[in-house]
Amino acid sequence: MRPLIGVTTSSRSGWRIFPLVAFNLWLAGGRGVRWVAGKPSDVSGVNGIIIGGGDDISPDLYGGKLIASSRLDAERDAMERRLVEEAMEQGKPVLGICRGSQMLNVALGGRLDQDAYGTYSASQRYWTILPRKTIEIVPATRLAAHAGTEPMKVNALHSQAVTTTGQGLRVAARDTGGMIQAIERTEDPFALGVQWHPEHLFYARRQRAIFHALVNAARASARAEAQLPKVDIGAPQTP
Repeated sequence: MRPLIGVTTSSRSGWRIFPLVAFNLWLAGGRGVRWVAGKPSDVSGVNGIIIGGGDDISPDLYGGKLIASSRLDAERDAMERRLVEEAMEQGKPVLGICRGSQMLNVALGGRLDQDAYGTYSASQRYWTILPRKTIEIVPATRLAAHAGTEPMKVNALHSQAVTTTGQGLRVAARDTGGMIQAIERTEDPFALGVQWHPEHLFYARRQRAIFHALVNAARASARAEAQLPKVDIGAPQTP
């Protein structure tokens, strides 16, 4: 079975990114459906979700300050926050990519650093889809179980980062300057947020492992859901 994964994208650039994410999902044994703000997006109709990259998240959602240079999408913010909340309620796994990692954190009550490289001046500042930034994975995390604990080279297309983790989340990776680069839930349902873009690094085994982790969790969720007893609320009840 190829689990169905809902993938959120920007309404502007998603047409370019979604095929790449869908390709990674297919390699991992899943299949994707694209979701954009203003169109139907139903968590109950999929086995897992990916919150994709894109514009900054509105600071209104976590008590930050509006920066004049920020490019915001309030409609997408609302959709993705709802999707994360519903996925947690329904036990569906979530993978957050870049902006998506930040949204996962914000939806669960966390905060963001709007000037992450200003705070972490020792962090390597790159703006590239090539794997140039070095990150260090925290041992004994879910990310470590799937991708190992050796230092990892990743790409970077962000200026903000997680600063305070949301409820049930922990730090899974930092860069060499201390900036948070991955977060994850400590309990089921599976939820992992990575600050980089693994979809561009499909040639790397450890990056493919991230999509495999999501697809495997989605498959397990689908099997568990299929085993739930069906209740006909219209049928007469036996005393």
